[in-house]
Amino acid sequence: MNNSAPISRVALKKITPDVSAAMGSLHAAAVSAAGDAKVEPEILELVRIRASQINGCAFCIDMHTKDARAAGETEQRVHALNAWRETPFYTGRERAALALTEAVTLVHDGRVPDAVYAEAAEVFDEAQVAALIWAATVINAYNRIAIATRMVPGGYQPAPKN
Repeated sequence: MNNSAPISRVALKKITPDVSAAMGSLHAAAVSAAGDAKVEPEILELVRIRASQINGCAFCIDMHTKDARAAGETEQRVHALNAWRETPFYTGRERAALALTEAVTLVHDGRVPDAVYAEAAEVFDEAQVAALIWAATVINAYNRIAIATRMVPGGYQPAPKN
């Protein structure tokens, strides 16, 4: 067991502000594309939570479960998301988005299978599939940033609703 104090991690926004801003712009563009394609915000939040669960990103799980709850998501659905296949709580569109998210997140396990892509393409149009792929890609990148820099969960609070 290592009893030494944890080492301080780099503050990416401070050290590489241009790259951090570009990441923020990528996120904003992905959110905008999803809105333009009319992908339900609830689905996007489920995508973000599920990818973060798979990656073990405590910071992003904390953030996106709070955002989902603030937007009206139920405790039951948030808590059951890790076992979405075994529950009746999710719609066909949500299930297709979650399967696609898992395949994108776990791409090292054998790519994105044709069956998973086809399931998504049955319930989402091309612009929506593209938006979901971008949403999964962006949250996966944010998960890696938060994990690599050891961002501490717990302090995030959703913006108040207007």
